[in-house]
Amino acid sequence: MSAPMVKAERVRKRFGRLEVLKGISLQVEDKQVYCLIGPSGSGKSTFLRCVNHLEKIDGGRLWVDGELVGYRQEHGRLYDLDGKDIARQRAQTGMVFQHFDLFPHMTALENVIEGPVHVKGVSKREAIAKGHELLHQVGIDDKASEYPARLSGGQQQRVAIARALAMEPKLMLFDEATSALDPERVHEVLDVMRELAHQGMTMIVVTHEMTFARDVGDRVAFMDGGVIVEEGPARQMIEDPTEERTKEFVGSVLAH
Repeated sequence: MSAPMVKAERVRKRFGRLEVLKGISLQVEDKQVYCLIGPSGSGKSTFLRCVNHLEKIDGGRLWVDGELVGYRQEHGRLYDLDGKDIARQRAQTGMVFQHFDLFPHMTALENVIEGPVHVKGVSKREAIAKGHELLHQVGIDDKASEYPARLSGGQQQRVAIARALAMEPKLMLFDEATSALDPERVHEVLDVMRELAHQGMTMIVVTHEMTFARDVGDRVAFMDGGVIVEEGPARQMIEDPTEERTKEFVGSVLAH
């Protein structure tokens, strides 16, 4: 058996007195789509940010592709990684945020090629060719020379996905990628995510889109109050959860 792509063991995170993650343990296998659902403030986004080491964990262990995130272990003790190693780890994980976070002064194509050229040292010519390919993959190659302000929310989010994919990540993290979009634009982004799943990209998806979680997810975890209340196969978790709190939450989201 190959190592899981993501393994969390009793991961804890606090901000001052507030403990946001209270011992999260989960496993995401290679090529799996793992959906995190739950109310706002339950710790889902914080957990994603820990996976990408945008937040440093305060307890437990977190591995991506068999490598400890943010630390190295020697003789049973943990030592912080230096900035260079953290940047190397982070470059292997693509992250798509709720608000697209594109550079406003750069075109769609320039946004996509920025990472490969300046972080990975890819030649500009090669990055441009790959950039067009990725924009085509997400359905907006005709917008390559447009600036973000000229794009709809759905188009901006698809540029953000292309930008993340340009780094050739092992793992994609989606943090409520559709929640800032007009309802008619949501499907544009979900279709791209669905296609990525079909191609075998390992994904952790924080989402309120229950139909997507059920149909595209392999496993779903329901988080509340910084803990995983329930976890299981996607279809069963959405259609027939065991815990009352999960039933309540899924029912209320599906009712809207």
